Amino acid sequence: MTLDIYPVVLELVRRLAPYLPRLRSRSASLGDQMERALISVPLNVAEGAYSRGRNRQTRYQSAAASAREVLACWETAEALGFTGQLEIELGALFNRVIGTLVRLSKSRS
Repeated sequence: MTLDIYPVVLELVRRLAPYLPRLRSRSASLGDQMERALISVPLNVAEGAYSRGRNRQTRYQSAAASAREVLACWETAEALGFTGQLEIELGALFNRVIGTLVRLSKSRS
């Protein structure tokens, strides 16, 4: 099963990848945390697409939580002065990914 959100998740990963080295140069731990969470999103989405029942919901919930963690890493980096404000397009990607994954985690299909 291919989910429409999967390519969007990969686009989010592509858009954020260039920021990881810069963030890591300011805070290795925050950069590593953001990278781990970012990697987790597409992996959980892919696993969820081929899971059944509650396991599917759990994978999508994990993906949504990881996406929110990535956003929290960005917001923390911004609060610390390591990054600028989140671009509007990137914010829209986050909203689309997180919103879709939350809906998927609640569906009983």
